[in-house]
Amino acid sequence: MSEPTTLIEAVRHFSDLPMCFEYMLTLKWPDGKICCPKCGERNIGRIVTRSMLQCRNKDCRKQFSTKVGTIFEDSPLPLSFWFVAIWCVANDKNGISSCELARAIGITQKSAWFMLHRIRLAMQTKTFRKLSGLVESDETFVGGKADNMHIAKRQRRIIGRGAVGKAIVHGLLERGDKDAQDSQVIANVIPDTEAMTIVPEIVASVEQNAVVCTDAASSYAGVSSHFVHCFVDHATKYVVGKVHTNGIENFWSLVKRMLKGTYVAVAPFHLFRYVDEEVFRFNSRAGTDADRFHSVMQRSVGRRITFRQLCAIDGAGFMGID
Repeated sequence: MSEPTTLIEAVRHFSDLPMCFEYMLTLKWPDGKICCPKCGERNIGRIVTRSMLQCRNKDCRKQFSTKVGTIFEDSPLPLSFWFVAIWCVANDKNGISSCELARAIGITQKSAWFMLHRIRLAMQTKTFRKLSGLVESDETFVGGKADNMHIAKRQRRIIGRGAVGKAIVHGLLERGDKDAQDSQVIANVIPDTEAMTIVPEIVASVEQNAVVCTDAASSYAGVSSHFVHCFVDHATKYVVGKVHTNGIENFWSLVKRMLKGTYVAVAPFHLFRYVDEEVFRFNSRAGTDADRFHSVMQRSVGRRITFRQLCAIDGAGFMGID
């Protein structure tokens, strides 16, 4: 059977559990040298009837699944469910909610919520590459609209600008060349918009010979000591030649559409995971659906997060509904 290129083909392709087993073997051990996770033994046998592996070391004899050492570890759900979920999350421009995923594959919302967060962990991009060329820097605020709040709540919470009390996401966009590569984004949740917070973020992610374009916010005053710094005052105009932040603001529109349209209620302490999800899709938008699926699958190895870790972040055992 040929590699799937669409969702319906992926459903059919990975509905065969032995196919999923073989796919995970090539994914985890591309050189074919399977290793026991307990003792490191290379002499490994297959239990074909249960799609399991067993160490042949007489002092170990451990039986283990291909899920061990991946985001799928200790999950009772079959790999066929996981693969379809990954295909949907990686290729749906606005994401897929846990309620929708639960209905689609026939599991509970709680299981779907946990599944999606594990997939987001695999979508996190870890790279030492710094942005170069023309780089745009901007921040956005994520939170409820003041107009939608009860007047008593609005008077209590909104003091000064409407951005007060909202989560802040800072983003950097490396402008692409239409003939070479597409624009690439790095985005992180930050505690505030002070210069001592934003400038180190830029220095850590941008090459020294780059040109940084920003708005006229005072937070960017220190950028000129590290880079060639160009800015545009949005109080008068939005574009001056090649100096603008329209690229990163386009990315913010995608983030807001995902958060407001699909996930609706996102806990602030989980926000960075949703930002990572959108960053992955944006940076891999030039590839095919199959490319994005395989990319997430490759990143799924060596990463794991437990339900306890997810729910203990705020100290109150909160689980969101998205």
